[in-house]
Amino acid sequence: MDMLPIVTANGVEEKKLLSALRSRSGEVDAKVTRTVSEILENVRKNGDRAVEEYTLKFDGKLPPALEVSREEINDALTEADPDFVSTLLNSMENISDFHNRQKHQSFLNPKENGVILGQRIRGLKRVGLYVPGGTAAYPSSVLMNAIPAKIAGVQELIMVTPPMKDGKANPDILTAAAIAGVDRVFLMGGAQAVAALAYGTEKVPKVDKIVGPGNIFVATAKKLLYGVVDIDMIAGPSEILVLADETSEPSYVAADLMSQAEHDKMASAILLTTSRKLAEETVKEITRQMQTLSRREIIEKSLTDFGGIIVCESTDQAVDLANEIAPEHLEVMLENPFEYLGRLDNAGSIFLGKYAPEPLGDYYAGPNHVLPTSGTARFFSPLSVDAFVKKSSFIYYTEEALREAKEDIVRFANREGLTAHANSILVRYPNEEE
Repeated sequence: MDMLPIVTANGVEEKKLLSALRSRSGEVDAKVTRTVSEILENVRKNGDRAVEEYTLKFDGKLPPALEVSREEINDALTEADPDFVSTLLNSMENISDFHNRQKHQSFLNPKENGVILGQRIRGLKRVGLYVPGGTAAYPSSVLMNAIPAKIAGVQELIMVTPPMKDGKANPDILTAAAIAGVDRVFLMGGAQAVAALAYGTEKVPKVDKIVGPGNIFVATAKKLLYGVVDIDMIAGPSEILVLADETSEPSYVAADLMSQAEHDKMASAILLTTSRKLAEETVKEITRQMQTLSRREIIEKSLTDFGGIIVCESTDQAVDLANEIAPEHLEVMLENPFEYLGRLDNAGSIFLGKYAPEPLGDYYAGPNHVLPTSGTARFFSPLSVDAFVKKSSFIYYTEEALREAKEDIVRFANREGLTAHANSILVRYPNEEE
């Protein structure tokens, strides 16, 4: 198979290409599910002892202490590269500004007849944040998960991250945690860390929700524990879809496709274009630019297995295909990108114009980079402040207001055969005819 094959949208070729894309999101290997289930049960029964056993087994060394001291977290910030700290602060300002606009207020709705209805919104009490360590250490993910949680009013944010080979936490991760207001940090990773957060152990407090990216074992643990705790989403491999026409710059398109392909051999990068010339020039640009990139082998494998270019008859056809694919990241490099914004219904995050490349969203612009993958943008949304709040409704009726509603409620209850429901209303008005 060619690296980044070019096919024409004729009802057959593009479907063949897209079926390969969908094959990535197959069911989790039964062996993985079995292994993770055993880990979860062990941690549920044996707590910290089980976590330590798995840390030794998978990470090779136990950290000096399970929990990172506040002093060590503060030291990471003090000792960090000042330029990097400045970058984190600038990013945090943008992320905070965007997510502050998502906040909803509780409301009270008093009516003329004395009825009072309302909704109370408050942050979750305690949230667990999983952050990968080692080579895949992403301080940007700490900001993207912690900042909306804090804005939502989460009382305590507990971070777990695997120890490095020296038994310590990744310093960039700790720096981001200090800046974003993470309350406590524990050195543990994998399914065992997710289990410790979900069930609680002697040292690790039980949380209400677990968020954050991880490998297949982490993702499977979150999926199996959904219901014991809430989770953000089941994340699959990263993906990008670029919509481009003859006015697009091939070097930009190529660079942006590779920016996602470098994440993972399972990542997907697709170009939909109305211009065969652009398609061919993009392939040449990829070959040229790839030579200097550090993750060249991963990019090549990703583009060969799960990449492709589909040449469409019209922009309308390309837009329809984009909605069908429902990508995690959608770049609209068309001549007038805003013209199509109202029609692009299925995408995690949309990047408009030639100067809004996907990494802008990953690190800096403000919208969240935790996005639905594998076509789930049809019904899932990006991580937001809403993910960290819970809502309760409340109802107050006067005696007279309930009397006015009595007949309808009793009729409803009797229609459903729930006579105790009806009785709960009627018992309050014993001397009144129905």
